[in-house]
Amino acid sequence: MRTQVGIIGAGPAGLLLSRLLTLQGIDTVVLENRSREYVEARIRAGILEQHTVDTLVAAGVGDRLRREGLEHSGIHLQYPGTRHTLDFPALCGRSVWVYGQTEVTKDLISAQLDGGPPLLFEVSDVTTEDVDTESPRIRFTDGDGVAQVLECDAIAGTDGFHGVSRPVVQAAGGRVWERTYPYAWLGILADAAPATDELIYAWHPEGFALYSMRSPKVSRLYLQVDPSEKIEDWSDDRIWDKLATRFALDGWEINTGPVTDKSIVPMRSFVSAPMRRGRLFLAGDAAHIVPPTGAKGLNLAVADVTLLATALVRLLSERWTDLVDSYSDRALARVWRCTHFSWWMTSMLHTSGDDFDAELQLSQLRRVCSSEAAARELAENYTGLPLDA
Repeated sequence: MRTQVGIIGAGPAGLLLSRLLTLQGIDTVVLENRSREYVEARIRAGILEQHTVDTLVAAGVGDRLRREGLEHSGIHLQYPGTRHTLDFPALCGRSVWVYGQTEVTKDLISAQLDGGPPLLFEVSDVTTEDVDTESPRIRFTDGDGVAQVLECDAIAGTDGFHGVSRPVVQAAGGRVWERTYPYAWLGILADAAPATDELIYAWHPEGFALYSMRSPKVSRLYLQVDPSEKIEDWSDDRIWDKLATRFALDGWEINTGPVTDKSIVPMRSFVSAPMRRGRLFLAGDAAHIVPPTGAKGLNLAVADVTLLATALVRLLSERWTDLVDSYSDRALARVWRCTHFSWWMTSMLHTSGDDFDAELQLSQLRRVCSSEAAARELAENYTGLPLDA
């Protein structure tokens, strides 16, 4: 088999990269070790920055997003007795959209399989070779159990934290930064109409809570819990009781309904550098993970592949290496900005049980709610800085 860019991983990063390259006349093959059904069922993020929406629309995969996505012009910040609205368009001229990562993935897969380049599911034994040369290759076993070799001009590792790509880059020398947070998120999907027009980020002495949504009829809600908690110990009634306590506000209450999905996700920050070794390039979760408080994971992946697609087109069509040579540094500059913002949001909103920490958090929240400058800083980062910022 032969292609210009071999892409390992069919999450949003890999699929969007394939789409962007295809539109520029670059051949790709996407390899995925899971089934299509598994990939399309993974519940992930749901907040899209302005840049992400613009990129998906320009790539021709934004029709359903524009029909079904929910544009949001701000968020509510809450602490006991107070709920304050941040108006994003007024503060920075941008909005965000609620549209689940699962739906983005479905849209990209549908476009890929509708006359797009090859997308192979359920492959195994994936390894890369000769990535330090101009003719790297990927060895894998296809879904029928047949060993294959994919000859490439470049390889994109978009295969997540547990994938095969990052260890190959790190083996040539690199560095990893990691922080594990002392709390996790218990998240639920519920067939309940959202009781709020915007997302609510709530600080409470018992712990953080987030009120989000997936559609006018489906709510997505989260509770801060200890990482040692087991999901089987959390009945639906217990979850709704805790949510009601943490979102409590006079004259307002949450809407409840059947819980259709629930899970506990640990929180951490992770950055691996560099994001390139020879002709192997990392993008998305293969290179970095952020806690979900800042809504940056999927959006960072889109920013990565937007930069990478432009760089690979310049390399393969024009034979210029300047953009691939600077790709890692440019991508990491944005990664660290978003990592800081995600850490800052997480630190401001999640309780530790320490009274001193609590007073510092409340002081910061009051500052954001009372200062236009502080509110604008949050709004600019939340809605997404320009790609070249």
